[in-house]
Amino acid sequence: MRVMVKRREFLAAAVFLGLLFPGAARADDYVLTIKNHHFSPPVLNIPANQKVKITVRNDDATDEEFESYELNREKVVSGNSQITVFVGPLDPGTYPYFGDFHKDLANGQLIAK
Repeated sequence: MRVMVKRREFLAAAVFLGLLFPGAARADDYVLTIKNHHFSPPVLNIPANQKVKITVRNDDATDEEFESYELNREKVVSGNSQITVFVGPLDPGTYPYFGDFHKDLANGQLIAK
């Protein structure tokens, strides 16, 4: 009976803390910035085998796109706004991405280590 009570208390505390601090169990957060049609940083290192949240912030007045065939992602980022992209868990490796509206300038890569 004593073990059952302790287990209930533990579960209640875990649920309470999860509601009180919902960000505690979130994926790691990373930021990519688009400025002058370039991604910064051009290489983003992320942990392998883990889900990550990437905020793509477009500081340009014109629209751009975050696109990657390898990540199976394609999302427009309006000018002076931001989007959120979740990726992973990824195997170790390199995953290129680009901006479809300025392919010659807007490109980079995620490296999962």
